[in-house]
Amino acid sequence: MGLFQDAFTRVGRVVMSYAGDTAFLHAACSAAAAVILADQEIDEQEIETALADLSNNPILHKSYGVLKLEQELHEAIARAKSRAGRLENLRFVGGIADRPLEQRQDVFLIAADVADQGGISELEHKALDEIAEVLSVDKAALLGL
Repeated sequence: MGLFQDAFTRVGRVVMSYAGDTAFLHAACSAAAAVILADQEIDEQEIETALADLSNNPILHKSYGVLKLEQELHEAIARAKSRAGRLENLRFVGGIADRPLEQRQDVFLIAADVADQGGISELEHKALDEIAEVLSVDKAALLGL
């Protein structure tokens, strides 16, 4: 029973650390927006994939409703339309740079899934490179390259 209780306690702490975690929400939405607008065009399939990935993340799903996720993603997309906004989005991504590797990988993989609609373009690779650098994650390993 002690091993089970210990595991349950650790999982509970992780979930509670994310509950209502706006920095994680902003980072995930900003990374997705960076990829969505990498080619300066908004692709509805990429938006749908981003919303699905955000909703499927158990932490974000538990902490935020679909409407809040949609709102945050659209705000990040609006920011990504300008140079200053793209920089602000990267700052939001960087806001979790000191977090555990798993959290940083989750944010990167949300962006990678968005980019992988019909193959990752050169511009999307560039956006993923920036995101990986800010998060200090191994892009090649996470993409299976």
